[in-house]
Amino acid sequence: MDLRKALLAIRLVGLRTAFRAVRAAWERDRWERREKRPALAAWQSVEPLRTMIPLPDGARFTGPGAELEIRFLAPDVVRLTWTPGVLPLPYAIARERLEEVRVAHREQADGWTLESEALGLEVRADGGIRFRDGAGRIWRAEDPPERRGEAWRHRVRLRPEERLYGLGERAAPLNRRGRVYRMWNRDPGGSYGPGADPLYLGIPLWLSLHAEGAYLVFYENPFEAVFDLGASEPEAAWVTFTGGALREYVFYGPPPRLLERYTALTGRPPLPPRWALGFHQSRWSYESAEEVRAVAQGFRDYDLPLHAIHLDIDYMDGYRVFTVDRRRFPDLAGLIRELEGQGVQTVVIVDPGVKTDPGYAVYREGVARGMFCRLPDGRLYRGLVWPGWCVFPDFTDPEVRAWWGEHYRAFLEAGVAGFWHDMNEPTAFVAWGEPTFPDCVRHAMEGRERDHREAHNLYGLLMNRAAWEALRRLQPDHRPFLLTRSGWAGIQRYAWTWTGDVESSWAALRQTLATVLGLGLSGIPYSGPDIGGFSGAPSAELFIRWFQAAAFMPFFRNHAAKGTPRREPWVFGEPILSIARAFLRLRVRLLPYLYTLAWEAAQTGAPLVRPLFWLNEQDPALWEIEDAFLLGSALLVAPVLEAGARAREVLLPTGEWYDFWSDAQRAGPARVLAEAPLDRLPLFVRAGSLLPLAELEGVTLHLYVSSEGGGEGVFYEDAGDGFGPYRVDRFEWWWEGESLRIHRIREGELSEPEGGFRLEFHGFAPARAWADGRPVPVEGSTLVTPPFTELILEGRPVRSPA
Repeated sequence: MDLRKALLAIRLVGLRTAFRAVRAAWERDRWERREKRPALAAWQSVEPLRTMIPLPDGARFTGPGAELEIRFLAPDVVRLTWTPGVLPLPYAIARERLEEVRVAHREQADGWTLESEALGLEVRADGGIRFRDGAGRIWRAEDPPERRGEAWRHRVRLRPEERLYGLGERAAPLNRRGRVYRMWNRDPGGSYGPGADPLYLGIPLWLSLHAEGAYLVFYENPFEAVFDLGASEPEAAWVTFTGGALREYVFYGPPPRLLERYTALTGRPPLPPRWALGFHQSRWSYESAEEVRAVAQGFRDYDLPLHAIHLDIDYMDGYRVFTVDRRRFPDLAGLIRELEGQGVQTVVIVDPGVKTDPGYAVYREGVARGMFCRLPDGRLYRGLVWPGWCVFPDFTDPEVRAWWGEHYRAFLEAGVAGFWHDMNEPTAFVAWGEPTFPDCVRHAMEGRERDHREAHNLYGLLMNRAAWEALRRLQPDHRPFLLTRSGWAGIQRYAWTWTGDVESSWAALRQTLATVLGLGLSGIPYSGPDIGGFSGAPSAELFIRWFQAAAFMPFFRNHAAKGTPRREPWVFGEPILSIARAFLRLRVRLLPYLYTLAWEAAQTGAPLVRPLFWLNEQDPALWEIEDAFLLGSALLVAPVLEAGARAREVLLPTGEWYDFWSDAQRAGPARVLAEAPLDRLPLFVRAGSLLPLAELEGVTLHLYVSSEGGGEGVFYEDAGDGFGPYRVDRFEWWWEGESLRIHRIREGELSEPEGGFRLEFHGFAPARAWADGRPVPVEGSTLVTPPFTELILEGRPVRSPA
C-alpha cells in the first residue's frame, strides 16, 4: 500500500481501527502458515485422449489422467468440462438446458468431430479443440490444457484483429486485450483510478469480436483465476484457475444473441420498480433524521426531482447490522412515511459483518444456531470491519440464507424500499495483504464443506440471493430493489451494482464509460458511478460533466465519502444548479424509455447501456469506441470527458442521426464535431427509432423518421411495481408512396392509454392522418390518436441538415 492510500485508509476507518488492522493481518497470516500448501510442480499437458463415448447431446472423451465432457445446451451453445477437479455448484446457472439438440459424431485420423446444426467442434487426440461455423471457418481455437496440482490452465489463440470485452467490473479499456486480470473480488481500499485490478465484481467471461464473427465464453469456476489476455503472449490468451474443474460455456453469434443466450443460462435481470430508474441521493453519511429531512427539503426548495435517498452505515446503532440508532433516528418508520409522501423512497445499507457483542441479538442468535463461518479448528472466524471485530454469515448454507433473509422483515415493515449491500467481497480490514478471510475459513457449500478459496467469489452473489429470496417471500406483491458492491456470474438475477469507490478525476470519469459498458457485456445491465467520484472533491465542471453522463446510465446516484465536501447540486451554485436541474428533468422525461429498456433487458438480457458496435459488430471502426455509448438502440450519448472542452468529436455509425437538441440531421458513418457548451452534451437519436418521453402529464411517442426506409420501436407500460397487468405496444412504420404507414401490435392485459396516443414526428410533417380508417386531427408535427392498429399519414419529409 502506498503512503497516499495508507493515509486515506486511516482517515476512513480511524486510527483505532487502523491499529487493530495490524492484529487482523497478523492473525490471518498465522492461519495461512498453518495451512501449508504443497510445493507447486511444473505444468503438465494432459495425456492424449483415447476414447470417445457418444452422448445424444455431446460426447465424453477419456484419457489416462483426464476426462473431457462436451454437451450442447442449444445448437449454438456448448459446455466443455475438463476433470479431475471439483465441479462447481450451480449457483450461477438458472437453466441447465436451453434447447433440445441432436449432435452428429465422426471419428477422424487425429481425433473426432461433433456437429450441431449451428456449429462444429474438432477434438484432437492431444486435447486441442477447434470451433467452426457452418461454413467451416475457425472462430476459436484452444490448445491442450495443462495441470499443476489442483490448478488448470489453457491457451486460447487470438487473431490479430480480435477484440475482447467483459470480465465484469474492470478499471481498464473497453477492449480488455493486452493486459492481465485477476479474478478475485477485492476492495481496492477506499479509492481507485484507471488501471486498478482487481475490483469488487469479477465475472469470468469475455466476448470476442473478430473478422470471422463473435463469440462469448463463460468459465463456470469460482476459484481465483488469472486472465492473461495477450499481455505475455500477444497472439494468445492464457486462462489459469487455482482449483476446480476447467468448465467453460461457449456461445456463438452476434452480440445481442450472445447476451440473450448467456442470460438464458445464468438468469435474466428482473424488471425493477420504476422508481429505481430515477435519481438517487446519498452520502456517507446523512447522520440524523433531521439531516435527511433537510436534504429532501433542499431538493424541493430548488425544484430538483428526487426518487430515493440512501442511508449509509451511520443510521445503525454502532454499525450493528439490522439495527437503528434511536437517538439519531428516533422514528425511522415515520421518516420513511414522510419521504414516501414526497415521492421519495428510502434505501438502507446492509453489511455482512455481525459485531461480536453478546448483548446484540443478531450475534447471539447466529452463534447459537451455527450461522457463521468457522476456522479449521471449529472456532468462529472473526474479522475487522466497521463495528470492530465481526463474525460473518456463511451464505453457502441454505439455512443461513433463510435466517439472514428473515432480518429484512423489520425494515420492510418500516417502509424501506430497497437495500444496499456493501463490503460483501467479502472485505475485512487488514494492515497488509489480502483484505478478506484467510483461505482456510470453512464454508458449508450446500453440505460438501469447502474452504474460502472456492467460496470467496461467490460470497456477494449468495448474500444477494439470501436477500432476494426473502424479499420475494416477505413482500410477494412488490419487486425487490437490491444494490450490491460485489457478486459473481448470475448476480443480475438479484441486484444492481455501481462502480464503487472511484477517485474524483477526469480520468476516472472517462474510465466510468468503459467500466459500465464492460459490466453490460458481462450480463449486468444495471450499473452506474458515484457522480463526481467517491473519494475526492470534484470541481464544479467535473461534477456537472459527470452528472450529465450519469443521467443516461441505468443507476443514477450522487454519493461521496465521509470527509469530502458536500455534493448536493445546490452546493455548487449557478450555473451548475440550473444545469443539474435540467438534466434531472430530462431523466424524468426519459423514464418511459428507460422503463421500456428495462423490460427489454428482462426479456432478452440486453444491457441498457451498449457499445456502438451493438448496432453493427461487423464494422471494425466501432470496436474500440469507449468515449460514447448507446442508451438502448435509439440514443447515442457522447459525454464531455475533458476539462474546458466546449465541443468534441463524435463518431456516428452508419445511418441517419438526429441531433436531440436541434433536430438537425446528419448522415453516418462520419466523424462530426459536436458543440458541447457547459449546459449540454452531444446527444443523437438514430433515425428509424421510437423514443417514448414523459411529457404533458402523459407519454409522447417521438418517431424519428428515416428517409431511407422504415423504423420500429416498443413502448412498455405497467403499474410501476408488482406483478399485475402490463401492455406492450410494438410499432412498425414504412413509406408507402407518399404516405407513412404505422402498424401497431398490442400485447398484454393492461387497458389502453386513457386519451389514446400522442405522437410527435421528426423528419416528417404530417398533413392528414387516419387511424383505422377514421380521420385524426393534426397539429403541426403532432397528433393525438385513439388506440389503433393501422395509422396512415400523408405529409412530406422534412430535412434539417446540420
